[in-house]
Amino acid sequence: MSTDSGSFGSDAGLVVQALRDYLADSSDRRHGVLDQQVAEAIISELELEKWLREGDLGGAALAQWVQDYLARTTRLHHPGYLAHQVATPHLTGALGALIDATTNNAMAIYEMGPAASSIEYFMINWMLQKIGWKTVPCQQQMDEGSDHAGGVLTNGGSLANLTALLAARSAAVPEFWARGNPGNLVLLAPEQSHYSIKRAAAILGIGEDNCLRVAADGNGRTRPDQIPAQLSRLEDTGHQVIALVANACGTAAGLYDPLREIAAICESNGIWLHVDAAHGGGALVSKRLRHLVDGIELADSVIWDAHKMLRTPTLCAAVLVRDHRHLDHAFSQQASYLVHDKDQPGMDFLMRAVECTKSGLGLKLFMTLAAMGEKGLEAHVNHLVDTARECAAMIAEQKDFELAVTPETNIVCFRAGDDDAEQLEVRKRLVQAGNYYISTTGYRGCRWLRLVFMNPATGRDDISGLLEEIRAIRVELGKA
Repeated sequence: MSTDSGSFGSDAGLVVQALRDYLADSSDRRHGVLDQQVAEAIISELELEKWLREGDLGGAALAQWVQDYLARTTRLHHPGYLAHQVATPHLTGALGALIDATTNNAMAIYEMGPAASSIEYFMINWMLQKIGWKTVPCQQQMDEGSDHAGGVLTNGGSLANLTALLAARSAAVPEFWARGNPGNLVLLAPEQSHYSIKRAAAILGIGEDNCLRVAADGNGRTRPDQIPAQLSRLEDTGHQVIALVANACGTAAGLYDPLREIAAICESNGIWLHVDAAHGGGALVSKRLRHLVDGIELADSVIWDAHKMLRTPTLCAAVLVRDHRHLDHAFSQQASYLVHDKDQPGMDFLMRAVECTKSGLGLKLFMTLAAMGEKGLEAHVNHLVDTARECAAMIAEQKDFELAVTPETNIVCFRAGDDDAEQLEVRKRLVQAGNYYISTTGYRGCRWLRLVFMNPATGRDDISGLLEEIRAIRVELGKA
């Protein structure tokens, strides 16, 4: 059979060679970024029914199938990839994903993955230290008498936000888990928050309608001066705020909320401050950009996605809390076959996560950082932001384009013309042509073209080419 260990080396070699060719073709622009087909066509061309029926996918057949599969993927290593907040992954981190999948250590409990658990503990502490929070040795992690920070790695920022807000709900209403919603709970969040915040409010039983907006300025940043009056109104109507969410940075345009000012208000009113730093947490590794997250150490919880600016393969998101006890108490359940007296030379992450089965996410993060080093990682983050700002300045100089706002991070929003429908049509034609893959976003009441600089190979010349292609599309549309 092609799945036995005897064929693993040869099959792996074939797959690696196909991936090497794929990476070279992508980075050299020999193929488009994205070539979307109808799902049924892909299913047919990959002969999925045949392989399920016949089996034995290995050897030359495997090599051909992998090539066929790769031809239908989105090429994140292509310099024209500018669409979404997903890293162009470091290849050593990708090897970490291979090791984790092969060993398959489901490390929610320590005995099911001692090495994976130890690495996750180590990487969580690294992230906590970057924020400026207190860490302790592994054997003290669950110490009820200690107020040290803690955390867990999970599969994506949406799940991370849900977990952090569950901890906030548990801190504000400890009886919620057993007794349910008292009916007066609200969550405060900026308009530019990620959609997962409202989704979390619904899942947690608070209700999407009870996820209330905080006041923002014209660019979407939270206005701290407006928060006290809002809190006073809510108190007068008998509402209890379980948490206030701040962005570091906002999803649409990548702007940071004034965290230190917001934190002072939350502290004086006894409100949990949750910082969604899924994307903008990359500033924590840069001395030059650290000021963007000034005050983040005053938050009660933070999420930070390593699979964004830290070049880690998806998915790898951290849920981090200033006091570990809030996360340790968030899940009021026990499984007797997992939680009992046993040899425990390390810690179980089971009680900190939604998942009962966890993959070794820390391994991908560690291997990425170990290959780059902290200085290399800092240089990468600085490069992405510098490139975005340089290209934004270039766009601002063009008379036929409008820059939405000077970027603080690696996200750039701009418009060609003043018609929202035109932005969508331009984006559609760009994607169809295949040289560039970008997104659009709603921001300040308009539709904008949106670039996210994730690929370190993307540069000024790529954006010059993009602008020329947009101009040509607008001529075709009769807009120029």
